[in-house]
Amino acid sequence: MTDYDGRIKNTDLLNLRDYVTAESGSLNQADSTVLLMCTHSNLKARFMEIRFDRYMTIGRVKEKLMTHVGSNVSTMRLSLKDWDGALVAPMADDSKLLGYYSPEDGWTIHIHDIDTQSASASGWLEDVSLVKKYEMSDEEYTKRGDTHSTYRKWKNEQLKKDPTWCVEKHMAEKRGEVWVPPKVIEDDEHQADEAGVIADQIGNRCEVNPGGKRGEVLFVGKVAGLPKGWWVGVKFDEPVGKNDGAVKGERYFTCPDGYGSFQRPENVTVGDYPDEDDPFGESEDEI
Repeated sequence: MTDYDGRIKNTDLLNLRDYVTAESGSLNQADSTVLLMCTHSNLKARFMEIRFDRYMTIGRVKEKLMTHVGSNVSTMRLSLKDWDGALVAPMADDSKLLGYYSPEDGWTIHIHDIDTQSASASGWLEDVSLVKKYEMSDEEYTKRGDTHSTYRKWKNEQLKKDPTWCVEKHMAEKRGEVWVPPKVIEDDEHQADEAGVIADQIGNRCEVNPGGKRGEVLFVGKVAGLPKGWWVGVKFDEPVGKNDGAVKGERYFTCPDGYGSFQRPENVTVGDYPDEDDPFGESEDEI
């Protein structure tokens, strides 16, 4: 779309024009991604190695950061800092490309949230002690006449009749099917061959299926507390995991909480996978 002077108005077209007309070697495709640390005016946490593309506009960078810190895009004020924490430049123009500021791996984007009513204010996103917890005893819960307590009573009755009862078995029987319980892995070397292919590729990019979630391989081995066999520890690009690289108090790799996952090797494919902004999906073999 153009205005009456014939100038381009559409932001996406402007970004495309800047990309096409960029000087050779200034932002080539091989160097299009950058890993940046992130800090926030209301949060103590330091978000490690979030992957950005230099062709993202600052507005798009804010949208991606919103999923990590909870601040609204309109209330974010971004600053770019170098390895020593020195200010490189304020990033005030949402239409500029991130590459305009020539960020380097390991630099930091600092987010200043000007909204005093932000979800990140007053420590609500980090300090769970601020949240008043309501606790109910099993006896009180059973006495309740709502749907949940009724279900619990019904469930207990079914278990008395059949100790192997579960919802999956119940639903299979209602469909007239024979329920087959999940296979229990007894082999300590389960998927050892698949793990061997990945063992020398720690630090490489990968994709986890089903779901197409992308990240980085950080661990290959056996995990105490998980079913027998071999596991692959993955740090996802987005908070779609289930842990921070630790299982039952024992650490196998380190990443922000919610970014880590242990996957069966057959679910993990190592390759040159670029970052995806929204790789949501679930895997039955994910712990």
